[in-house]
Amino acid sequence: MSSSDPIGIFDSGIGGLSILEKIHDLLPNENLIYLADSANAPYGPKGEAFVLERSREIMTFFLEHQVKAVVVACNTATAAAVGTVREEYDIPIIGMEPAIKPAAEKSQSRVIGVLATEGTLASDKFVDLKSRFDGKVEIITQPCPGLVEEIEKAELDTTAISTLLAQYIPPLIAKGADTLVLGCTHYSLIAAQIAEAAATAVNIVDTDDAVARRLKSVLEEHSLCSETGGDVSYFVNGDTERLMKLFHRCLGRAVNLEKV
Repeated sequence: MSSSDPIGIFDSGIGGLSILEKIHDLLPNENLIYLADSANAPYGPKGEAFVLERSREIMTFFLEHQVKAVVVACNTATAAAVGTVREEYDIPIIGMEPAIKPAAEKSQSRVIGVLATEGTLASDKFVDLKSRFDGKVEIITQPCPGLVEEIEKAELDTTAISTLLAQYIPPLIAKGADTLVLGCTHYSLIAAQIAEAAATAVNIVDTDDAVARRLKSVLEEHSLCSETGGDVSYFVNGDTERLMKLFHRCLGRAVNLEKV
């Protein structure tokens, strides 16, 4: 393993692109490999055993590309698999968790809404995280079935997405939430629509910046920071034509997708 080796980043689909962009901005000399497991999205309803199997398959792919670190840019995969893959693979692995701590610091009403997949909210990891704030803030969880599937389509501003948000967001606001935690990386791609669905001023909190900073810290700890590079490679295993449009829409530029 050397400092010039790439960093692997994966998600069940396109959600991790928001993380990728933060990492590329903060660490412009790092070579990055992004893998969208879109053929298997969403992870949320598929159970921990399935997500762990996919995470292992992806780790094998990354090791074949000689990565020096991996970012699990998916809350569901982090909850289901990150502990196990850290034990099984001897490279730094950075995971995600819903940003409840910074949300608690921002909230004036002391009521926080957490938007996430069913898999994330049902995980032991999330239950433990939520319990740390017992008596400090009220945390209202909102599973969002169907939302990742809609985001994975070729458009991000569809009536279907608006309809789902109209179902999921107003009940949180009605219960006093003034801060919404985006507990799935896909949701960061529609943060503006989420704010609009709230129909009132709310704090929108995700973990994108925090994950990028954590990766930088880990690379520094292991003396793995690159001084030259900056290439980004994109791999997908779904409908390449549809994903090409969606990557372009999310990133604001055309990119080359390699199919795996």
